[in-house]
Order: sequence, then structure tokens, then C-alpha cells
Amino acid sequence: MNYRELSEKLLSLLGGKDNILGNAACMTRLRISVRDLSIVDIEAIKKVEGVLGVVESETLQIILGPGKVNKALEEFSKLTGLAKGAVSDAPASTAGNVEDLAKENKAAQKAKYDKPLQNFLKKIANIFVALLPGIIAAGLINGISNVVNVSTGGALSGIWWYECIRTMGWALFAYLPILVGYNAAREFGGSASLGGIAGAMCIANTAMPLLAKYNDAQILLPITGNVFNPAAGGMLAALIAGVFFAFLEKHIRKIMPDLIDTFISPLLVLIIGGLVILLIIQPVGAALTSGIYTVLTFVYEKLGVVGGYILSAGFLPLVAVGLHQALTPIHAMLNDPAGATQGINYLLPILMMAGGGQVGAGLALYFKTKNKKLKGYIRDSIPVGILGVGEPLMYAVTLPLGKSFITACLGAGVGGVLSALFHLGTVSQGVSGLFGLLIVKPGQQIPYIIAMAAAYAGGFILTWFFGVDEKRINEVYGE
Repeated sequence: MNYRELSEKLLSLLGGKDNILGNAACMTRLRISVRDLSIVDIEAIKKVEGVLGVVESETLQIILGPGKVNKALEEFSKLTGLAKGAVSDAPASTAGNVEDLAKENKAAQKAKYDKPLQNFLKKIANIFVALLPGIIAAGLINGISNVVNVSTGGALSGIWWYECIRTMGWALFAYLPILVGYNAAREFGGSASLGGIAGAMCIANTAMPLLAKYNDAQILLPITGNVFNPAAGGMLAALIAGVFFAFLEKHIRKIMPDLIDTFISPLLVLIIGGLVILLIIQPVGAALTSGIYTVLTFVYEKLGVVGGYILSAGFLPLVAVGLHQALTPIHAMLNDPAGATQGINYLLPILMMAGGGQVGAGLALYFKTKNKKLKGYIRDSIPVGILGVGEPLMYAVTLPLGKSFITACLGAGVGGVLSALFHLGTVSQGVSGLFGLLIVKPGQQIPYIIAMAAAYAGGFILTWFFGVDEKRINEVYGE
């Protein structure tokens, strides 16, 4: 089945074109918002060739896998006539394989931990979902071009096509605050364009009137008496500003007469919001950015291999309760070439090892258990787990069993230790597992494989000796 046929099949099962409100994609999932979920045949979608699973959340999430999802979205958006990335979070009405069980367990886990904090962090993560293709591509360009410059002694510098490609890598991170502010305002119910302007306040540009000189002197801000530094708060300031602009706009529009709402409300948002950015949000963003770097540096440099173990072993529990979404903007900061790490994300490789621990645990369960149903679930979920799609393995196998989830986490820590010891880094984000080889800092592919193999081994050995409880397995999956 080609991607056109897959999209046509999915569209039919989703209730047709008129039932689709929006379509977008993250790294592995086709995200669809629908008018009426009761007319969607979810069970049939799960059985469509190429579909790895379906997750019901604010939007329907059809798991297709890395790479495939973008090709499917391309065809699907042609059929719906909707722009890619236009996903509404409007609530929809709701209407025997590994994906079924993974979805059911994830829904139960979500219900258990579905608290305001998790919902807020989900919105934060959504802000960056649409930006991931650009962040990944720009990060790869920056990483590869740095290697080319060093290895060739700058032989390609000044050549038009090479500098054109480098400009694409530079542009994303140079203007990322605008995109973040734009998406933040839209995600929190405000006007996206106003959020984009908020983000623009967080970009250093010598043409900015606030940075101009008058009588050979720069403008000084009240209270601090310092010159405005728009890049100090960076992306975090843009994120906060976009959310604040949405909040401010909604409250202003509530009290603004309809006759002048169109003109006066956005004007007031910009004037009031601009002053708040200048005096409050920028300093707060700068403090948060500095604090995050300080904490990460302490864990990575001072704690070393101990920090690597803690981070990798503790990541899956964060995923289980939805708190991992708080790390999304941190990854974007670490991959910023103008940031403190010069674009090298040293946190992501450590966290990637969590998936390796899961794969190792799954293999141990497969070879030791006698339960045929569990073996079938593992057989279906291990291949995509190796490629970095961990939802089926986690929610259908390790998490329901309890002990194997713990041994998977503890085993993953072994890979985290080696990641820290090898000083692994990535030039981008968005993929893991074997696909992580595509984004690991050039020259670190072999150490990455060694670290991932250690995570496999750690998860396998600990699960083999401590994580297989046949009685519990039969309780969960039946004899």
C-alpha cells in the first residue's frame, strides 16, 4: 500500500473529509483532530497496513513511525485540503493486538496522572511539535558544516551554494524565538501573529529602535539602568511572552466593545505586552535560562557518570506520567548554535538510553516467559522499539508488569553511564534508537552504538534475573 492509498483508507475510516478539523505530524505520529469521534472506526484504523497503533487524546494520534509519517501527512493533507500543522484541540466525542493493549494502558496511565501540570506541559510540547522538522534539519546542517569546515580547513567557505546551505541552518535558530512566540500564542488561544511579534522582541538585531544610539548614548532601562539585551531571555522569554500575550488578549477582548475590538484589542496587547516583556519577562527568561544551564552543567559535569545513570534510569517514569514534555524547550536550547553548548545537545543521548533498557527487558521477557500472548506482543513491538518508537513496548509490555519496567529503567542507566563517559552529543533532536545514529555528533557513532548495546545488556540481564514474574504475567495476559 503506497502513501496515497494509506491516506485515502485512513480518511475514509476517520469519517471523511468533512470530519477532519486539522492534520499535523510529530516524529512518529499522524495527529488528527476530528469533529465527531463517534463516526471514526478506530478498530479498523488499527488494522490498516502500516499503522502501529492509535492513541486517543485531545487529538487522534495514528502511530506510523519515523519518516513514514511525513510522507503520509503529505498525501493526507492533499486529500483534506488543510494546511499541515493545523491541528485543533477542540474536544471530540468518543465512540487483541499490541497496539490495542498499548493504547488501553496509556489511556489508563493518562487518566491516573491527567492533572493540570501534565496538561500544561502537553501544551508546551505542542508548541515545538510543528518546529521539529526545522530544528532537526537546521541542527544537522550546523553540525555537518562544522565538521566540513574543520576537516577541510574552510575550503568551501565563500562558495555561494555552501553558504546558502549554512544560511538555512543559521536562520532557524536565529529567528526561533519568533516561531516559538507565534506557536505559543496560538496554542494558548491567542492570535498567533501577536505572539510572533512577542518573540521578535527576544531577537538581537542592531536595527531594533531600543538598541539605537541617541546623542552617542544607548537607551537605558528603568529600575536596572542597563541597556536592553533582547537575546538574554532567548527562547524561554519568547515562550513565556507568547503565552502571556494570549492570556492578555483574551482578557482584553472580554471587556472591549465589539465596534472597536478589531483595532484596539491587538494594539493594547502589543503596548501593554511589550512593556511587560521589557521589564519582567526578559529578566525572568534570562534567569530561567541561566538556572537551567547551571543545573544541567552540575548534573553532567559534577555528577558525571552518576548523573548519567540517574537521568537515563529516571526518564521512563517521567514519560509514564507525562512530565517528560517539560524537556522539549530545553532540547531546543541545547541545540542552539548560539547557546552555551554551541548546538551540541549532551542531554538527549543519555535519555535515549531509556529506550535501550526497554528493548533489553523485552528480549529477556521474550526468551524466558512461556506465555504465548506476551511473546506475541513483544514480537510485534521489539522491532519498532529498536528503531526508537517505544510506546508499544512500554505500554503493552513493561509498564503493566511493573517489575520489568523497573529493571528496564535500571538497566538503561548502564547506557547512560557510558553516554556521559563518552561525552556523547547530538546536533539535533527528534529521533532515537538506531535512528539516533543520524543525529549523533559526527565521529561518535561507534561510542553511541556501544552505549546503546550496554543499555540493551543492562535491561536484559536485570530483567532476566529480577524482572520476570510468570505469575504476574499470567494475571495480566491470561494463561
